[in-house]
Amino acid sequence: MILLHLYLASILIVWIFIGMDVWRGLTTLTSIEEHSNTPIERPLLSVVIPARNEEGTITDSVLSQLKQDYHPVEWILVNDRSTDGTPEKLDALGEKDERISVLHVHFLEPGWLGKNQALYKGCELAKGDLILFTDADVIFKDSTILSRAVSYLQIRKLDHLTLAPHIRSGSFWLKSFVAFFLFGFTFYKRPWKANDPDSKTGMGIGAFNLITRSAYEEIGTHEGIKHMPDDDLQLGVQLKKHGKRQFFLTALESLEVEWYRSLNEAFNGLEKNTFAGLHYSLLLVLFAILGVFSSTVLPFITVLSSDPGIRIMSVLIILFIGITYVNVIKRMTRESPLLFLALPVTSLLFIYSIGRAIFLTFKRGGIEWRGTLYTFKELKRKRR
Repeated sequence: MILLHLYLASILIVWIFIGMDVWRGLTTLTSIEEHSNTPIERPLLSVVIPARNEEGTITDSVLSQLKQDYHPVEWILVNDRSTDGTPEKLDALGEKDERISVLHVHFLEPGWLGKNQALYKGCELAKGDLILFTDADVIFKDSTILSRAVSYLQIRKLDHLTLAPHIRSGSFWLKSFVAFFLFGFTFYKRPWKANDPDSKTGMGIGAFNLITRSAYEEIGTHEGIKHMPDDDLQLGVQLKKHGKRQFFLTALESLEVEWYRSLNEAFNGLEKNTFAGLHYSLLLVLFAILGVFSSTVLPFITVLSSDPGIRIMSVLIILFIGITYVNVIKRMTRESPLLFLALPVTSLLFIYSIGRAIFLTFKRGGIEWRGTLYTFKELKRKRR
């Protein structure tokens, strides 16, 4: 019982520090909607969109972008070996607007992950001094978002600007799961540190990575991260490593994406990044599972203890978890903070998703992503 007291006390101390850090960090974040939409200059902007089997989303995404008030702008749509109707959708979009170029990639070159290769090849066609990487399922709800982003980049003299979209979810449990993921991502990755030029923390969000061509070429383009599943995040990491100025803002009113349509899709989607995010270390996997269980599940069990001291510490832990959770949900999403009521269950679902991803990765000998198997040898290759 004494050990449990000490264990809960240590968890409480951790949550106090996490809560204070998150509160301080989130108070420094702003949204892109709060800033000017008048760029100082208007250089050519190249929007590069990779698409593999995205026939259900690519048309709506691109059409929403064509309404932007920024100019001049070009779009490079890259068909990454699709096996559905995506190629035809892209060709139809290319015929619709002369600013759109379509590139069909038929083969995956050795050492590359498909999306990384598609982004790289798209950039080979890009003519702009600014490059925007975005995904094929992102809806641009604000017609001024590109102007605001370029304006912010120029005023701040940045090399890279990344924006976090609103993640739209359907069912209650999917909303809860995505909210828990963002909750953990926020206090683990501390995205506000990307805005600190003295910090080594880099950040990149796949929905919106705006970068200067000069910075992109200086860090070695996507060739430097060609084998990394978390390409969007690693782009930001590489930029920070090279001393480039970057900034992270939210864009909850301007950008929207339906990340997954079901819990099963969410589990499948996390297969790609889970092991990479834990640096392919089984020790870190065990630490992550134990940490998630101890910090977000155990207090909801021990609060039922007959020991008054254990109950009090459990209540305090839950209180600090709740304060931190609500703070994150209010600043990083448009969902209800009441999703906190499902936290113990979504924590267990997240633990399951980690275990499932690691098991399948070892069973297959690598990551199977969108019809392609990437072996451990490819995934663990060191940066050149």
